[in-house]
Amino acid sequence: MNYLNELNPSQRAAVEYNDGPQLVIAGAGSGKTRVLTYKIAYLLEHGVKAGNILALTFTNKAAREMKSRIAALVGDSVARYLWMGTFHSICSKILRQEAELLGYTRDFTIYDTTDSKSVIKHIVKDMQLDEKQYKTNVVLSRISLAKNHLQSPTAYSSNREFTMQDRFERIPEMSRIYMEYNRRLKACNAMDFDDLLFYTNTLFKKHEDVLRKYQDIFQYLLVDEYQDTNYSQYLIVKRLAEPQNRICVVGDDAQSIYSFRGANIENILTFQKGYESAQLFKLERNYRSTQTIVNAANSLIRHNRGQIPKAVYSELTLGEKLTLCTYMSDRDEAQAVASQIKLLHRQGTDFDHVAIMYRTNAQSRVIEDELRHLSIPYRIYGGTSFYQRKEIKDAIAYFRLSLNPHDNEAFARIINYPLRGIGETTVMKIREASRNAACSMMEVVNDPVATKLDVSAAIQKKLTAFAELISSFAAVADTLDAYEFADRVLRESGVMRDAKADTSQEGVARLENLQEMLSGIHEFVEQRMREDIAFTPMADFLSEVSLLTDQDENLDDKQSRVTLLTVHAAKGLEFGTTFIVGLEENLFPSQFCQAPKEIEEERRLLYVAITRSMERCYLTNARQRFRNGQVVFSAPSRFIKDIDSCYIQQLQSMQSTSFASKSNVKTTPKPISSSSTSLDNNSKLVSISRKVGTSTAKTRKEVRSEWKKNDRVNHKVFGDGLVLDVYRENDNDKIDIQFDNAGKKTLLLTYAKLTRI
Repeated sequence: MNYLNELNPSQRAAVEYNDGPQLVIAGAGSGKTRVLTYKIAYLLEHGVKAGNILALTFTNKAAREMKSRIAALVGDSVARYLWMGTFHSICSKILRQEAELLGYTRDFTIYDTTDSKSVIKHIVKDMQLDEKQYKTNVVLSRISLAKNHLQSPTAYSSNREFTMQDRFERIPEMSRIYMEYNRRLKACNAMDFDDLLFYTNTLFKKHEDVLRKYQDIFQYLLVDEYQDTNYSQYLIVKRLAEPQNRICVVGDDAQSIYSFRGANIENILTFQKGYESAQLFKLERNYRSTQTIVNAANSLIRHNRGQIPKAVYSELTLGEKLTLCTYMSDRDEAQAVASQIKLLHRQGTDFDHVAIMYRTNAQSRVIEDELRHLSIPYRIYGGTSFYQRKEIKDAIAYFRLSLNPHDNEAFARIINYPLRGIGETTVMKIREASRNAACSMMEVVNDPVATKLDVSAAIQKKLTAFAELISSFAAVADTLDAYEFADRVLRESGVMRDAKADTSQEGVARLENLQEMLSGIHEFVEQRMREDIAFTPMADFLSEVSLLTDQDENLDDKQSRVTLLTVHAAKGLEFGTTFIVGLEENLFPSQFCQAPKEIEEERRLLYVAITRSMERCYLTNARQRFRNGQVVFSAPSRFIKDIDSCYIQQLQSMQSTSFASKSNVKTTPKPISSSSTSLDNNSKLVSISRKVGTSTAKTRKEVRSEWKKNDRVNHKVFGDGLVLDVYRENDNDKIDIQFDNAGKKTLLLTYAKLTRI
């Protein structure tokens, strides 16, 4: 057929081989989907019936796209009979047919994550366990891990590794919860997503006749993204493929980045050992990226030991080198990236063709700020704009209610967060009493008798405790600056403690986002200090945030926008220009991934990021970030050295927004010597300090203070430093300090909070 002529020799060889097990290693941008599509068309052409072909994918989108392409080749009347879909959808279809063998009816319900969380919450409550200790996300994550390792509740309770981990995480009743969770689902004739895989394995193991039936039906198996399969999926595929082993798995070990979801890279690395007669095919031509980008990515991934060797190449233009730039701070980094995007847009680059990728969601906050500042439209792909994330909205609700006790929406949002035993029924009663008495919900809580609130004494005690907590925050709102106030509220309300207690991936991300919000508030206060505003209350920050979120909501969905996303979310996408930010130790690679295998996965993650780029790729990092309530000084990511230097150009800086708008100097970055090992980007920070400290030098006056020139002091954020000068300027008492690590800073003496060393 004509479609075979559209394939290169490697692709065609992979399509035409159908005599036994087959491993197709598909490098980034190598036309993997085309090979899978044409292979199915080829099988149909050579006598395999559509109803005897099983194609497994990881997303419904991928399945729909493949089926659509196949229909265009062979007609919808044939393609409609293909067994094609995600692992979960295919397993669900099988289980609907065989449910009675497992004690279910065919109309069983499939619980989504929200349903599962609700069941777990009720179990923890019914068992009278501490809801703060047995966090719903953590419990659900542990159950999911067990099911994907095919550990039943009984097996779980006798598994020493699992039970020891539970004791370490202070959730020793985990096995009991798992047992009860499964019992309740079964009683409701329900399965969760993990059960679809678990019970399919159970079905095939306990009922060999059923397994043989599906082995006879599926005469040929194809598996996409095989590097992302977990143990449960691996066994399903292996059992269905036997005994003919007419199976083709397609994937790229260099793009295996989901171990936190249970994916096991060994499935693809050892495929040829598991299927002795397996043939290996390599798709090595990249149709997406320039030669330089492909070569740079190859030089990076070459440092991984656990991989299947391949030589990915491109026949496109040579292209530009990757651009590497180091900045003094994450704010400088974000300003420069935004400014460079603005410049590229003026030169004809569409915003839709630009992406900014980061390792953690929390990094988006400062980037969003700078994009807004330059009026650059953007979208958060696979996520939520920073100030729209639940944990951030919860924290801001605490701030709002502390300043405005009549804010009923803020009250309703946080009355039972963190959990304090105040349920929806109580909230409804408070809301009704509020309407009847024509007062706020907080006034109802403060005066339950006058407002006729009908709750028990125990509930009223909890409500009073909450009201007193908010009142204590309100009492100090005018005496603490926005950062100090936010820090106190998040600590004393239990919000920060609640986030720290959740050790799941979702919990870690929530904590990072809360800490990043504190960083943003700290920056906001500091910026106002530079503008000679001596005191910044929380009310000023809330006004700023409300404007930002309003702008988010008013963006036109049809507008061309820059894409912001995590590297994990970027897999499978491509952009003309990409910015990979935050390439620093303990960020990328993550501080949570330091074991050798984890470092290799982090390196694969950067490989995925670089290979999203079609034409330009910028790599950036910062010498310091405000993280976890303090300035953290960072070393460049070890991965930068892994990329062959001949594919990288180091730039002094990309012009920042503030300087680009005030200068006639061209904003095109200037290369520096490739032999340079350090980029001096202190000029921007020093310029800001000088603007505050010396622009009005004639108005300076001496001031009496406990601090003198050459005193050694410590600041809770900037660390140790040497006092340079103490003076009065524009009616503000100021102090200049040369910090050992943070450089020169000008602080308002009243709020500096220094200690002598």
